[in-house]
Amino acid sequence: MAPRGSTVAQFSLFSVFFAAFVWCFVTDSGVTSPGVCLAVVAGILSMCLRRLRQLDAGSDRRVCVLVLGDIGRSPRMQYHALSLSKHGYQVTFVGFLDSKPHQDVLTEEKIRIVAISEVKGVQAGPKLLTYVTKTLAQSVQLLHVLLSMELQAHILMQNPPGLPGIAVAWLVCVLRGSTFIIDWHNYGYTIMTLSLGASHPVVRLARWYEHLFGPLASHSLCVTNAMKDDLQKNWGIKATTLYDRPASIFRETPLDLQHQLFLRLADSHPQFKATGSDCRETETTLFTVRDPGDGAVTLRSDRPALLISSTSWTEDEDFSILLKALEEYEGFIGGGAPLPSLVCVITGKGPQKEHYRKLIASLNLEHVKICTPWLEAEDYPLLLGSADLGVCLHKSSSGLDLPMKVVDMFGCCLPVCAIQFDWSWWSTKGTG
Repeated sequence: MAPRGSTVAQFSLFSVFFAAFVWCFVTDSGVTSPGVCLAVVAGILSMCLRRLRQLDAGSDRRVCVLVLGDIGRSPRMQYHALSLSKHGYQVTFVGFLDSKPHQDVLTEEKIRIVAISEVKGVQAGPKLLTYVTKTLAQSVQLLHVLLSMELQAHILMQNPPGLPGIAVAWLVCVLRGSTFIIDWHNYGYTIMTLSLGASHPVVRLARWYEHLFGPLASHSLCVTNAMKDDLQKNWGIKATTLYDRPASIFRETPLDLQHQLFLRLADSHPQFKATGSDCRETETTLFTVRDPGDGAVTLRSDRPALLISSTSWTEDEDFSILLKALEEYEGFIGGGAPLPSLVCVITGKGPQKEHYRKLIASLNLEHVKICTPWLEAEDYPLLLGSADLGVCLHKSSSGLDLPMKVVDMFGCCLPVCAIQFDWSWWSTKGTG
């Protein structure tokens, strides 16, 4: 671990080396007063450092929460921001705004969102050139954002993704005297291994990078004790395990809210629309019906079962497993098994979504309907609380992390069918 004092010393050492370099340069150039030049350089560096570390009345109550990804799809970091704001901190939330964050984050006065864009590298030439130029451009962008904001007492960063964020955030903390905290959700290089292979040069570089800069953080958080032990044993990092817990919004959804949600979804997704002549006379969805007399909402007796899964559509989730299971389920019904029809909702955004949508479109299913919506942050917990079964196909690339989606499903009292999931941590904490 790198305490604040050591990072200041590292910067001072850098200043000395830089000044020595200038001294050598001016000496070789024939300048007769290298001491004067050395003093000027040292003075400039000192002035810059003092400016970057200029304190004000609120400096010690400011925290930057940093995500090099979509804030709306980073629930744990949103919870961090909300928790910090409730404890009196002014939070600057830096990340992409590809999707809408939770309403509580948007309305909290102590949280200010600073949106950054995902930069593109050089598109021509080899992929390695694209990756390198993208990393360099994002480093410059992030360095500008972090140095131009008010002095932050702490920078709390999610990893992964951590390239180039860990190095840039660490450098900013060195320059400004801030505390650098990493929240380890997984290892970035293990995720790269899924698509590139363990021997790929980029993967080996990413592993070296995380091992180099990870231990420089002042403090580390992680999601499981297994990851805590691995960080200590293999990385020399002493981390604190901070288990995920479902937010209060994740609970069983009342029937009236279910009905309103299904009506909204039916406007854009026909899988939720009621069929039959009676739907013209009553306010009906495929799952619920409102009594025209007293306005009470009830579940339809002929409703299908509702299955839900959420995903980032990445390589660590193989949805062909679920699609094959749905085909087999269709076969059971076709063979006369007394099973209900099924609506399967797979929500999320990600690089492989279009690939799987094409596979879904090619399926010949009569009793199983599949839709792939992107839900607003407020609607997602409502749908979880309305479902009959949750599915999680997350395979940990490191074998050390646990998916937040399962925690949210448990909060909604939703039974979960998961692959490669260690349930023991949940039950031993007395919450399951």
